[in-house]
Amino acid sequence: MNAGAEPDDGARAVTPHDPIEFLLAEHLNHRRMCRALERLAMMEDFDAARITGLLDFIRFDLTLHVIDEEEDVFPLLRKRCLPEDQVDEVLDRLTEEHAEDKALSTRARDVLNACLIVRKPPHAIEGGPEALRAFAHHEMQHLTLENAVIVPLARRRFSAADLRFLSARLIARRRRVAATDE
Repeated sequence: MNAGAEPDDGARAVTPHDPIEFLLAEHLNHRRMCRALERLAMMEDFDAARITGLLDFIRFDLTLHVIDEEEDVFPLLRKRCLPEDQVDEVLDRLTEEHAEDKALSTRARDVLNACLIVRKPPHAIEGGPEALRAFAHHEMQHLTLENAVIVPLARRRFSAADLRFLSARLIARRRRVAATDE
């Protein structure tokens, strides 16, 4: 999914066969989601397709990504990083941010659902634009830290076997989700 972006805007296709590039591609799509939320917060017109796309992206894509990081990427980094990498503090912070993201994303989803129910844009929902912008802002800061610290450490510390393991886990998780959709 391209997070509510226009079809020709260059959204990167994601594939878990190269897990680090997959994470980066997902981060790019999450940034696109944030920009789309910010645009939506300013819109005067109701756009059911855009709202539904963003709602689905938050509910499925973003949720899977957090699970990928918390269950696979972060624990593997804790195992592979050296003491001088000082990764524990950063990973602890990112885990805390995931909890904050959950609360902010829940509020954003509530706003988007309310928009669909009343068939009005976010400004018609009390606190709607603020909720969308708060979630987008928090997510952008979170992505900046992950791209600046986590991705370079993963490139440096993960072995070829680690990357194959991560790839298998990411693929299996998505197959399980796809199987439940059928």
